[in-house]
Amino acid sequence: MSTALFPQHIIARKRDGHELTRDEIAAFVRGATDGSWADYQLSAMLMAIFLRGMTTTETAALTEAMMRSGFVADLANVKLPKADKHSTGGVGDKVSLHLAPMAAACGVAVPMISGRGLGHTGGTLDKLESIPGFRVNLMFAEYRAQLERIGLCLIGQTAELAPADKKLYALRDVTGTVESIPLICASILAKKLAEGTDVLVGDVKFGRGAFMKDKARARELAQTLVAVSTAMGTPMRAILTAMDEPLGRAVGNALEVVESIDCLRGRGPADTMEVTFALGEEMLVLSGVTKTAAEARKKLEASIASGAALQKFRDLVAAQGGDVRVIDDPARLPQARLKVSLEASRAGYVQEVDALGVALAALRLGAGRAKAEGRVDPAVGFGDLVKIGERVEAGGRLVTIHANDDAALAEARAMLAKAIVVGDGSVTAPKLIDEVVG
Repeated sequence: MSTALFPQHIIARKRDGHELTRDEIAAFVRGATDGSWADYQLSAMLMAIFLRGMTTTETAALTEAMMRSGFVADLANVKLPKADKHSTGGVGDKVSLHLAPMAAACGVAVPMISGRGLGHTGGTLDKLESIPGFRVNLMFAEYRAQLERIGLCLIGQTAELAPADKKLYALRDVTGTVESIPLICASILAKKLAEGTDVLVGDVKFGRGAFMKDKARARELAQTLVAVSTAMGTPMRAILTAMDEPLGRAVGNALEVVESIDCLRGRGPADTMEVTFALGEEMLVLSGVTKTAAEARKKLEASIASGAALQKFRDLVAAQGGDVRVIDDPARLPQARLKVSLEASRAGYVQEVDALGVALAALRLGAGRAKAEGRVDPAVGFGDLVKIGERVEAGGRLVTIHANDDAALAEARAMLAKAIVVGDGSVTAPKLIDEVVG
């Protein structure tokens, strides 16, 4: 090895603010993958990147090296244009569950590799696994064959996919470097671009219930994602969306599956569908299926009205071993033992539904995991959640709590009473979609 590629040399160059070469970045990623860099060297490098940042060129090189640290899918046999979306995570964000079949019904293949929930944010895989029998761990041959057959597949990250990311993410989590935008960008795109998509759409959230609380930082992340993905040959657009109140009226795995099925039947909450259509429009336009957003909106609406999107969801559930009967009979999904309403103590207008407060209450019930190895209870969570600006009467329902533990129910109820604020003055629902980047 050239002395220029010794770990200490590369770390020092980034520490001193220099732009790293592709070879230096490749050496860092290779060291994370094969163990030739010690954890303390990887950690020092992560901190240097956190403090000094990276140029777009560096971030693209890091993303490509991480992507190529493992398996990269070849989907040349899938003849339809391939599009995927990524969300930075939020509260009640079940959009992938119904957007993917909607896009597939419009002639786009959707190769979606998703994650599990961690902390207060929910995970697509956890929601899907609340459907009895649903398999998220498919071999690549199954993944590709399913995309060829039905144009849709939702799976979890395999050990072969971007293994460098798994190692580096674990170190970021314990070294205070999670918030680095170049590292976030590379982590997201290394996995998404390895799955074989042609175009990508991002939902970058900001606000109290988002990973990025500050809108300016969220915009910076969106701009970096778009620039790096495009530089790597995968056109991308990103939408900035607010996450100060939960999306939709359900929070919790099985409960969100039910709400997504409602969306596919044309009965979805207005805010959930607003985000869904905005992302779907970008997927269809970037894929070349439609020329304009207005044309894309009509196709997406038609996929619901005709039942084609719901049928795609049936095909997905059947293909991955799930119990298709839950689509027509949601009672077959996991059910909580306790269902209790939280009632308004006074009449007025809903002033606030704190997304983070709601998420932490759901976490207390067991709907999420505090650690990566934690287990979730698919049945628990919240339904019938009020939205900001709605009028409620004294004694009227603010939310229905679904719980399996009496003590957790009592604590969640107290947390929700603080998170949902009712006052005298009428308020306007907050703007949900802020801007489109790219």
